[in-house]
Amino acid sequence: MKISYECGPCFLRQAREAMDLSCDDELLKIEIMNDIFDFLANNFSKDTNSNKTGSIMHNIIKSKTGCDDPYRQEKIQGNEIALKYLPDVKEILKENDSLENYVKISIIGNILDFGAFTLDDDIDAIIQESLGNELAVKDVEEFEDSLKKHDKVLYLVDNTGEIVFDKLLMAKIKEYDVDITIAVKSEPILNDACMKEAIEAGLDEFGEIVEIGAGTVGYVDSEISDEFREIFNSHKFIISKGMGNYEGLTEIDLSDRDVYFLLCAKCNTIARDIGVNFRDMLLFKK
Repeated sequence: MKISYECGPCFLRQAREAMDLSCDDELLKIEIMNDIFDFLANNFSKDTNSNKTGSIMHNIIKSKTGCDDPYRQEKIQGNEIALKYLPDVKEILKENDSLENYVKISIIGNILDFGAFTLDDDIDAIIQESLGNELAVKDVEEFEDSLKKHDKVLYLVDNTGEIVFDKLLMAKIKEYDVDITIAVKSEPILNDACMKEAIEAGLDEFGEIVEIGAGTVGYVDSEISDEFREIFNSHKFIISKGMGNYEGLTEIDLSDRDVYFLLCAKCNTIARDIGVNFRDMLLFKK
């Protein structure tokens, strides 16, 4: 997906937050912000890839500050929030264990995204509200058909915290006798899940966990490793969690695969691109 004008202030907001989480050196922050101004001035255009731009910006901050995981505490916080709501979620699933409800719960987990929301947003309140909402787009029948048709799926996870809810959907998927390969980031970026967080959350109970070979915002096709490309190409059924993976996967030809996007539209640019409203929860086949 390409950027819109609204991505500019969002990049700068993310840059400020990442720098504040990385260091306390005000002069260094000014130096880094100048570097980011220069980078965006030379690369911000209508044909710019949103994922790659965000990834480069965050890597500038990590390199300059020497902090390789600025969102470490936010990842811990995300897990704590998800675990707090897990009993409520399990009660909902006990009352209605439909595939649609498992998908909905997984998408609610996608709200735990410090790349889209600010650190000051009341994530608790947003989750509580979302528990009462329905999916705005729900290609559930097609999704179930794919679960019945394929014997394996590549599951691209997104945020730490969110993966706690992903486990519930993965357990449901296993009922269809589908092998799951779980893809995580190779290096920290925002609050995305890496191998360490995925294992701590217990995702290895449901399938093999593999790294994409990069620490990028979402999926960036030019940055993945050769090893992961083989895995990616061997799967005709893909579950893509979150906006970052949506942005990246829409840049490549997926016409020969069953690809399902599960996300909350947390920014106006993506909502417009998909054709939905801000904060709609979606399961759709692309």
